[in-house]
Amino acid sequence: MPRFAANLSMMFNEWDFLDRFKAAAEAGFEAVEFLFPYEHAPEKVGLALAGGELEQALFNLPPGDWAKGERGMAALPGREEEFRTGVETALAYVHETGVKRVHMMAGLTDPNDPAAQNAYRASLAYAADKLGEHGVDLLLEPINGKDMPGYFLNDFDQAAAYVRESGRPNVKLQFDMYHCELIHGDVGARLEALYPLVGHVQIANAEGRHEPDGTRPDYPALFTQLDSLGYPGFVGCEYRPRAGTLEGLGWFLPWKKHA
Repeated sequence: MPRFAANLSMMFNEWDFLDRFKAAAEAGFEAVEFLFPYEHAPEKVGLALAGGELEQALFNLPPGDWAKGERGMAALPGREEEFRTGVETALAYVHETGVKRVHMMAGLTDPNDPAAQNAYRASLAYAADKLGEHGVDLLLEPINGKDMPGYFLNDFDQAAAYVRESGRPNVKLQFDMYHCELIHGDVGARLEALYPLVGHVQIANAEGRHEPDGTRPDYPALFTQLDSLGYPGFVGCEYRPRAGTLEGLGWFLPWKKHA
């Protein structure tokens, strides 16, 4: 049976960030994820997590200046020192949360530019080795061009190639079914093919990135497929509620931990 992690960057926005942990726990989630924790001290994030008796499923490395439109630095030549500092910053949150998976955003740049490709490979190697010292996986996630135009990593086969090429066992694919549906379609077939590389799964309805309760993709079938594949991890609920978070949790009732 799938285990779900509430994405606190998109869900439970009716609460202040540090109060979202308790709200997610009370709603029946056993884990959380979010984009970035860096506006809050590591100790405060750790306390909020422990207070909800929750597991930290995932967060991202620092992305650069998000407010100015940056979406990662890994593939940006000339940003190497800032990227490496960001890895050190993230490790303080790794320590406080016990997270075992961290996502590396690539940035907005041409995926066919050799300089960007080399920068990305170097960033991947550095981050994977640093995180590996702490038993943490580094995740690579393709993001569709509609939501994030110009993103370097925009194809699942491309991402899988970087995972394989790295030769590092702690480099994994972040398989967001929403992005897969928008980029490629036929999510089930691609999940089957790429499953040996998968380190984390995320979901959202392809129509508007809302609750996973529609037919595109077919989540009941995909949840069954995850079970049949033996997926042991959390499924991150990275969606925007149509109305209130709690009002939209009807889809979750069969799987909530207090059911």
